[in-house]
Amino acid sequence: MTFNDDVRINAERVSVGGGGGGGRGGKFVLGGGAGGLIVLVLALLLGGDPGSILGGLSGATGTPLDSGTSAVSGAALDDCEFGTDANRDIGCRMAGTAESLDAVWGAQLPAQTGVEYVAPKVRLFSGSINTGCGYATSDVGPFYCPADSTAYFDTSFFQLLVDQFGANAGPLAQEYVVAHEFGHHIQNQLGDIGRAQQDPRGATSQAVRTELQADCYAGIWAHYASTQPGPNSSQPFLKPLTENDIRDALSAASAVGDDRIQRSAGARVNPEGWTHGASDQRQAWFLAGYNTGKVSACDTYSARSLDNPPALR
Repeated sequence: MTFNDDVRINAERVSVGGGGGGGRGGKFVLGGGAGGLIVLVLALLLGGDPGSILGGLSGATGTPLDSGTSAVSGAALDDCEFGTDANRDIGCRMAGTAESLDAVWGAQLPAQTGVEYVAPKVRLFSGSINTGCGYATSDVGPFYCPADSTAYFDTSFFQLLVDQFGANAGPLAQEYVVAHEFGHHIQNQLGDIGRAQQDPRGATSQAVRTELQADCYAGIWAHYASTQPGPNSSQPFLKPLTENDIRDALSAASAVGDDRIQRSAGARVNPEGWTHGASDQRQAWFLAGYNTGKVSACDTYSARSLDNPPALR
């Protein structure tokens, strides 16, 4: 999915570095990427407590993931002005994607749920960062912190997703990750985000259902992204999706499935340790949101089978 060339991009939509502040929500993070999933898998294999290992990981002095992607700097974002910039530069793409998500959810959340959309903050960082949920390193991957209503991204993760986990390198693979973290913010606004803590792992756990719902919400964004105009504009941020775009998004969703992560760690598939859902499930729930554009199609908490969303039957 590419941006319309002359659509305006506001570089101030995202910030670079800095610490998170206080706010509402619990002191936990959601949507951690491949690094966090590997930590959880190894903890379960070794009989350890994943929470304590993640806590130690978040409290350690981190270094950037060596993935070949340059760190995004504040100066680089100064060059973000039009869609052409978002098509060539990952930092500009993060800013443009956030604006597109704001446009879609600003229209759809109140229309479908009666809840007014409040935009989350977006921070890009390299190596480590202080957040409202504590100190975090790049090893956790992209995540959303409900305590400060902020989505955090070390953009080097996107190359890691390609190099180590076999995801496609297309722009919608990256934009899907941003949309997934915004999905957690929608859950925060709707009062569902705390469910993940109540039942933190297992094939049908509340944690898995929470992650799959965020995938579905990412699909809702993709459904409207090429038709919802930006603010003070009649033009949407993004061009219509192609089949390749959808393959890119599904590839990214599949790459961070629990079953695939477990296999990549040399372990047997153990559904009792799942926190995010299987690859096929993540793809299916993204498609449920994409095909319908409806929040009601994303009710993973009531779904009898997470393998077969009702919207796809």
